[in-house]
Amino acid sequence: METRAVLRGVRLSSQKGRLVADQIRGLPVDKALNILAFSPKKGAGIIKKVLESAIANSEHNDGADIDELKVKTIFVEKGTVLKRFTARAKGRGNRIVKPTCHVFLTVGN
Repeated sequence: METRAVLRGVRLSSQKGRLVADQIRGLPVDKALNILAFSPKKGAGIIKKVLESAIANSEHNDGADIDELKVKTIFVEKGTVLKRFTARAKGRGNRIVKPTCHVFLTVGN
């Protein structure tokens, strides 16, 4: 039995999100939550909320036992990019790229 949680369009680069996702892939959920709680990275707080949502979905929708759940799959994909411009010298402009990503997480036995 597998339960999913998805977060789309979060303001985080996919490369930075994957660094955090690689740390918890395949771990039991209690250990994964502990790692995410004490990680200093921005992506850790975001992925922690997605993991808590997947746990709640599993408990409510499927009646699963929380103690037996593991992080089956987690992957972070590139989302759309917000493009902005900032003023530079001599009437020029530089592009500012604000990346987004999508987080897909599956928990199961």
